[in-house]
Amino acid sequence: MPNQSRPKVKKSRALGIALTPKAVKYFEARPYPPGEHGRGRKQNSDYKVRLLEKQRLRAQYDISERQMVRAYDRARKAEGKTGEALVVELERRLDALVLRSGIARTIYQARQMVVHGHIEVNGGKVDKPSFRVAPNDVVMVRERSRSKPLFEVSRAGGFAAEGETPRYLQVNLGALAFRLDRLPNRKEVPVICDEQLVVEYYAR
Repeated sequence: MPNQSRPKVKKSRALGIALTPKAVKYFEARPYPPGEHGRGRKQNSDYKVRLLEKQRLRAQYDISERQMVRAYDRARKAEGKTGEALVVELERRLDALVLRSGIARTIYQARQMVVHGHIEVNGGKVDKPSFRVAPNDVVMVRERSRSKPLFEVSRAGGFAAEGETPRYLQVNLGALAFRLDRLPNRKEVPVICDEQLVVEYYAR
């Protein structure tokens, strides 16, 4: 399972990014790696810099190394820059889009919603977080799940991220539904990553 048992706050500090809303305040208070030597000066090799960037991208989508490699292989075959294609490829994941829509609060919660069978795509249940959503696909919470307290919070906008909904999504939180209008552009995807370093890591 790609989900890690390591506390999200420690993982956030180790990677230099806040992975959950709860981790934000802790990360702001201690913006250095965890542990006794967290504040110490460290020597970073080129390999370590690229490895860290790859791990940061993986963590933001909460995926396994195997899933990351598969996404990279698809991105290599796509037109345009491989790094940008990689981010777009990951952003097409069903759990990622459930998060972006505001139906879920974190990627971990979005994954759980999908795995537990609460989400449907184009009228059919999908329980694989890695499902690749295509333009014009309609995603919504299944009818039998909508009365659950968790989705009542979603409907009221309790999980909606600050700022604008990504332009590639058409969202109706009242209906607990959204549509992927088109594939995103890299600059529209709200992940923190220098994707070129990730490409260099896999191309080594």
